[in-house]
Amino acid sequence: MERIRVALVDDQALFRAGIRMLLESQPDLVFAGEAADGAAAVALAAQAAPDVVLMDVRMPRLDGIAATERILADAEAAGRTPPRIVVLTTFDLDENAARAIRAGASGFVLKDAEPEFLLAAIRTVHRGNAVLAATATRELFAHVGRGRGRRPAPPAWDGLTPREREIFALAARGLSNTEIAAGEFLSEATVKTHVSRILAKLGLRDRVQLVVFAYEHDLAG
Repeated sequence: MERIRVALVDDQALFRAGIRMLLESQPDLVFAGEAADGAAAVALAAQAAPDVVLMDVRMPRLDGIAATERILADAEAAGRTPPRIVVLTTFDLDENAARAIRAGASGFVLKDAEPEFLLAAIRTVHRGNAVLAATATRELFAHVGRGRGRRPAPPAWDGLTPREREIFALAARGLSNTEIAAGEFLSEATVKTHVSRILAKLGLRDRVQLVVFAYEHDLAG
């Protein structure tokens, strides 16, 4: 059994103790350490090399958004595989959650979520998928982004083929590979290949980042 190393970052000791007990009860999870603020989280990530980091948003010294950016940047600079980061937040349509996703988090989980949901989120991001569905990402960014200007698409956008742009638009609307395949009369494998190429060309990590890219560059349709 592959065991997933999970680190926890939160400034509330009682909350950390509860999550630690939950993680240690799972045979496929390893508790890789904890930190009470973002600065300590950066050091913990470098030392413990967790696969997944559960990251609170609001913390002293360095908040979860800045810590997420630092952890991912440090891993890239060191040539390490970066951990997947799941943000812990109190509100579902939260500006800070949106900022964390922009910073590279793979999604967020509400602090009052059921334990089974949190465990499923850890396993989901470890497999390389995003916790937050693309449709929910679209709703989040529509909510927090009203009144903001859009940036022009970067040069990498011009590298997409017309077919890839069509698939991009459908994925940006929150459609799954299965739904895109059915609507476009393609196999799911073909759609998956298109999506992988789109992500690679645009330098995006997952479909959540794709939706963020589409929204911020006014390409969501």
